[in-house]
Parts: sequence; structure tokens; C-alpha cells
Amino acid sequence: MNLQNKKVVILGGTSGIGLATAHAALAQGATVVVSSSRQDKVAAAVAELGARAEGKVVDLNDIDSVDRLFAEIGGFDHLVYTAGDTLQIGELAHTDMSAARKAFDLRVFGAIAAVKAATPTIRHGGSITLTSGIASARPQKGWSIATSICGAMEAFMRALAVELAPIRVNIVNPGFVRTPLWSNIPESEREAMYRQAGGQLLVGRVGEADDIAQTYLYLMNNAFATGQVIVIDGGGVLV
Repeated sequence: MNLQNKKVVILGGTSGIGLATAHAALAQGATVVVSSSRQDKVAAAVAELGARAEGKVVDLNDIDSVDRLFAEIGGFDHLVYTAGDTLQIGELAHTDMSAARKAFDLRVFGAIAAVKAATPTIRHGGSITLTSGIASARPQKGWSIATSICGAMEAFMRALAVELAPIRVNIVNPGFVRTPLWSNIPESEREAMYRQAGGQLLVGRVGEADDIAQTYLYLMNNAFATGQVIVIDGGGVLV
């Protein structure tokens, strides 16, 4: 129970990797605060997580909303940022710039605003864990926006680890994972995509949210880890 009596705030914690991380943190004895921009998602997540979970509605693109969130939460131990919408995929020549800016707003500028607001209330021994993806190391055709976001987040993490010390700052770098981020693809196509992608990985399958959640817990618990990019990808960068 390494997180016994710790308070963990998970922005984007109502679905996918964030929700799995909330479950895993609760299993280690933490209390959790999860957030979404939608009240229905917050209510559903809290009902699933149980009595030691609290939910907050926040617009991570609105600085005032983010500031209010952390004023309400008060002191806590660990911040996890997993917020993200459907991936912006497509060749740059055909990219809608407003959609590209929107992707950066939530995944990069939302994280920057959250860290800025949260840092004064993170307790001694606490940590911040952000999220990128293996596109930063192995981009594919059509992934210029997604790759740029991942790279920006990793550079941001390294700068924060130096600037905010002794608060520890790390980033989880997942590979292909079965999450709601792919929900814009029809189910039959999505399942075929999972099978094809998983068959190419060294472990023979795509990742599950629970696989990735364990990495966030590791980084919260390891008091000697800071400034690190932890890749959890089923061998994706090798094939």
C-alpha cells in the first residue's frame, strides 16, 4: 500500500489510462480526485471508483477554471496528467490548423496551466507525472502533429524536473494502447486495427490501460525517479 494516505489528482482521470490509474492508486491506499470537462463522465467515474474518489468538472483550456480547481483541492501529493481527446492524425498538407491548435491546447497548454496552478499545493515528497507517446521517438507518416505534441511534452518535463526540484517530474511514454482515444474509428475497423498492430509487437498484443497505469504508480512511488521518460510499448520502438 505504497500510496496509503496520499492524495492523487488525475486530470483526465474519468476514462482510459487516467481511470485505470485512479483504480490502481486506490488499490494502494490513496484517495483520488479525477476530472473531466463533462459532468456525466465525472459522475460515472466517481460511481465506479467508490467512496475514496472525488470528481471535479474543469475546463483545462480555461486558466480560471484550472486555478479554481486547485484552490478547491488544496494540498495533495501527486499530480497525473492524462487528459487528451481523439488523436490528430493526417498528413500536414491536409491538416486543419484550427484542429492542430486545439490538439496542442489540451495536451500541451492544458498541462502547462495545470502544473503552474498545482505546484504551490503539492506536498513535500510529491510528484508530477505527464503523458507523451512513442511517436516522439518513432514518428510515422501522418503523425506530424501528434509527434510534435509528444516531443513538446517530453522537453517540458525535463525543464520542469530541474525548475521544480525537489518535486519530482516524469513522463509516461505509452505505445499502442486500447483506449477511448480511438473511439472516432468504427468498432469493426478499430478491432481490426488492434489485431494488426498487436500482431506486430513483440508481446503479441496492444497495450491495455491497466498496463500503463502501473507505470504511473511506479513513478509516484519511486522517490529517486525524476526527469525520466518511461517507455511502456510492448516493444514498439524495436519493430
